[in-house]
Amino acid sequence: MTQTGTRPRQPQDVASALLSAILDMAGDLDTRSLLERFVAASTSLTGARYGAINIVDEDGASVEFVQSGVADSVVAALGHPPHAWGVLGAIPDQGVLRLEDLTHHPDFGGLPPGHPPMGSFLGAAVRVRGERFGTLYLSEKRGGFDEDDEAVVLSLAAAAAVAVLNSQSYALEVRRQQWLSAAQEISTMLLEGADAEDVLERVAAAAAQVGDADVAAIVLPGPGDELLVEIVTPAGRALLGADMSGEPRVRAVFDEGTGSLHTDAGADGVAVLPGYGPALLAPMHATGHVGVLLLLRHVGGAPFTAEDLGLAQSFARQAALAFVLGEAQRLRGHAAVHDERTRIARDLHDLAIQQLFAAGLQVESLRADPGEQVSPRATRVLEQVVEHVDASIRQIRVIVRTLDDPGATIPLVQRVVAEVELAHSSLGFAPHLVVQLDGRPVDLVAGDRVLASAIDELVAPGRANNVVAVVREGLSNVARHARSHAVSVRLTVTTGVPALVVVEVEDDGVGVPPAPTRASGTRNLAQRAEESGGSFSLLRPASGRGALLRWSAPLD
Repeated sequence: MTQTGTRPRQPQDVASALLSAILDMAGDLDTRSLLERFVAASTSLTGARYGAINIVDEDGASVEFVQSGVADSVVAALGHPPHAWGVLGAIPDQGVLRLEDLTHHPDFGGLPPGHPPMGSFLGAAVRVRGERFGTLYLSEKRGGFDEDDEAVVLSLAAAAAVAVLNSQSYALEVRRQQWLSAAQEISTMLLEGADAEDVLERVAAAAAQVGDADVAAIVLPGPGDELLVEIVTPAGRALLGADMSGEPRVRAVFDEGTGSLHTDAGADGVAVLPGYGPALLAPMHATGHVGVLLLLRHVGGAPFTAEDLGLAQSFARQAALAFVLGEAQRLRGHAAVHDERTRIARDLHDLAIQQLFAAGLQVESLRADPGEQVSPRATRVLEQVVEHVDASIRQIRVIVRTLDDPGATIPLVQRVVAEVELAHSSLGFAPHLVVQLDGRPVDLVAGDRVLASAIDELVAPGRANNVVAVVREGLSNVARHARSHAVSVRLTVTTGVPALVVVEVEDDGVGVPPAPTRASGTRNLAQRAEESGGSFSLLRPASGRGALLRWSAPLD
């Protein structure tokens, strides 16, 4: 916008206009709008044709530029705003730089092609919290700038500094409330019993949104000493499974619990992050080391600030604490249910069975006592009573076993079939299931009771529970991450040497992540294999498409 007016001639008019401009800036809590008001007031009150405020980084490169007077088409043709070099770098932190002709300054290096000609010049710094926040440039005033213009500019710069501080404080408070709301959402999810991986994915999504990051990732520890990217927002999917174990900055944040800021993630000690510029690393620590929250912006993005780091660290700590408390509550709930089942099972065994057994003995002794005259009909009734008592005892024993292990009375094949059928809704299609015993397929349609029973006899209840959990978690991972169109589940039991139960889940999705033995959501699978004395791996299928999850454990 071209300023065509001139400064008011009367001092009282100048003072009135200056006061009005200061009040306008003081009431604006949006930093961009405030800077536009500041530039407009500066050009209007001094009579300058061109005006701008330039916010630069520590190297003098422009990161934000608000200008008035140069046409938008010209701005677009110039390509990028000026940096604080040459004459513009000579503007002092205190006072002003006033020139009759910009081009006569010894540091003048010329104007870029297409730039409007500029002669008279007035520059002043805007300082916030004792540091230079930006620099005001004014140029092309008819007759040149004078001492009165200097006074006006310094007054406006001081007022702008206060207004910027207020707008920054307001923006910081808004962001703090956004972080708090995100942390409360995470806590609510955990207290409502949400799946741990769902919660971590929401932590990453909320951090990316509130922290204005292009990508958010969560680095978690593995069974060994490795640190792997287990959760990542969609824009950074290529990072999933990346091994951060050898990255000193990530390791330091995880071990020491102190966050850090980086201006160039791809070149500043985080070599696995090419293409990313500013990075923020916040520890997720509660009673122990949970992980590291990583926020990334693309090259050229605005750097993260110390305020960003403080807010992100607070959010990460709250998320980690909520995660730990949620897991503890879940475990307490499971323990309470288990204790109640144990009590009921004990009471049934110690009281009900014993009482029924005693009643059965009494009836049996009465029926077998030769001294007692019992009619044939009464004898038949007593025999039926004894049979009913024996059947009740057997049924109670089954109930006791079921209370101790809820899935123990359901055949393993039937439980696996149920898991595969349940996955239909989350996948959007029906997975294909194959069950084999020593190479012989189990007829899942007709229900091959012989082979199914043989599998139940070979696979111990505890191992069967692991098999069902592996099928469930494997299908869940496919639904979450693979973006596949077909999934095959294979359950194979072999009685040779070695005698094994093997679960394979194969999909045709996006494939194996960069860390081939680990990916998001597979920690439990690896732990189950380790506890069972077996193995777990993520492989590339023979077809070359998708991923193959393979879990095995000995039958013994």
